[in-house]
Amino acid sequence: MIHPTAIIHPQAKLGANVRVGAHAVIDAEVELGHDCVVGPLVHLTGATTIGAGNRFHAGCVIGDAPQDLKYKDEATRLVIGETNVFREHVTVHRSNKLSEATEIGSHNFFMAGSHVAHNCLIGNHAILANGATLGGHVTVQDRAFISGNCLVHQFCRVGLLSIMQGGSAISKDLPPFTVARGDNGICGLNTVGLRRAGYRSEERMELKKLYHLLFRSRKSFRSALAEAQSHFTSAGARVMLDFVSAAQRGVCADTGKHHPDET
Repeated sequence: MIHPTAIIHPQAKLGANVRVGAHAVIDAEVELGHDCVVGPLVHLTGATTIGAGNRFHAGCVIGDAPQDLKYKDEATRLVIGETNVFREHVTVHRSNKLSEATEIGSHNFFMAGSHVAHNCLIGNHAILANGATLGGHVTVQDRAFISGNCLVHQFCRVGLLSIMQGGSAISKDLPPFTVARGDNGICGLNTVGLRRAGYRSEERMELKKLYHLLFRSRKSFRSALAEAQSHFTSAGARVMLDFVSAAQRGVCADTGKHHPDET
């Protein structure tokens, strides 16, 4: 199950039933869980720990050094969970400091040419479409969908069940459940994603009311947030409120151009 042209360092640790394709390279500090598939010309490097059932398609480079001028060749880390898919030429960089790791959860899908920079934290069931790019220290919460050629500035957060429309870019935090459009804009709720995730109609309606208060009421964001804190108490509303309250870079603003699912 190991192609004869693959180069695997004798100190690398491979689990059971791992398959490695032609001309793949697996370096010394890599730990690869069972049932992983490493395609042709893949390079797994650095202090990289990979869980079970991951699949790396042709040309991926996983665990290489961060693109950070402050980095001084330390043995920094990348940690990957289980059952992720990395399509062709995905790049994931390890962290830029020993005290932190780049961390990827489980059941994520990274489409061709997407990039995860150093110190990113990615949850579970997220999707990065072709050419999506995350800057350093970005946090992507569960079930976020980052469409093709989207850009996420360093230190930004992408909230739970949010979605970025193709080609959009953010340098502020994208609140949970919202749809990003253009540059730092949002245009409503990800209602399809909410339904698929099992949010009931009354929960979606409360989130819609909360969205209108925070982003379309024409009140100052601070006063709208204070009012919302005392009126909205559901679990979904608390996720939204806790997220925007913790924002350090500000949050994306409503564009006035509504998402087709919003009425």
